Amino acid sequence: MKEHGFTVLGFPCNQFGKQEPGQNSEILNGLKHVRPGGGFVPNFPMFEKGDVNGADEQAVYTFLKSSCPPVGSSFGDPADRLFWKPLELSDIKWNFEKFLVGPNGKPVKRWHPSVNVSTIRAEIRKYLLQMYTHDMFH
Repeated sequence: MKEHGFTVLGFPCNQFGKQEPGQNSEILNGLKHVRPGGGFVPNFPMFEKGDVNGADEQAVYTFLKSSCPPVGSSFGDPADRLFWKPLELSDIKWNFEKFLVGPNGKPVKRWHPSVNVSTIRAEIRKYLLQMYTHDMFH
């Protein structure tokens, strides 16, 4: 998909179950040696850790969330799991919620964290094919 200009971007966050407690300098080693471990090194850019929800959320997430409808209305039981206030319907529900942003910078799609990666891959491929076909004939 890289031949079509597709890139994954990673944004670490500690607001979900406090699962990313390390400093920015520790995150890559944590991925490589702990979770998932086994020498894993991301093949995509990783940004500094920051908030995706609440009063201190990163501006990119304010933009993304305002551009795509929420992917569910329930947070489950937020006690001891979610670490921000106030809770908003448009908030990121859990780690690994995903957004697809087009080449023009406009968000196209948002996926709940429980959506299987094979479904997301198929939808991204379909989108890229439509983009490629549209560009080829226009």
